[in-house]
Amino acid sequence: MINNLRALRATKGLTQADLGQALGVSRQAIIAIEADQHDPSLDLAFKIAALFETQVEAIFENPHRGA
Repeated sequence: MINNLRALRATKGLTQADLGQALGVSRQAIIAIEADQHDPSLDLAFKIAALFETQVEAIFENPHRGA
């Protein structure tokens, strides 16, 4: 799933480890999500959105939109 998590994280000055710790996941999980190698669970996607004070759709592209 295409996302802009890396850019959002950078604007907040967070490392992958910082973000993982804030979300209760490993740094490796953040790396995989940023590289589009792993889709976050719905719960994790909402946690990420809440942390960045935005909506899930502002971070993650809907792969089914327009399908």
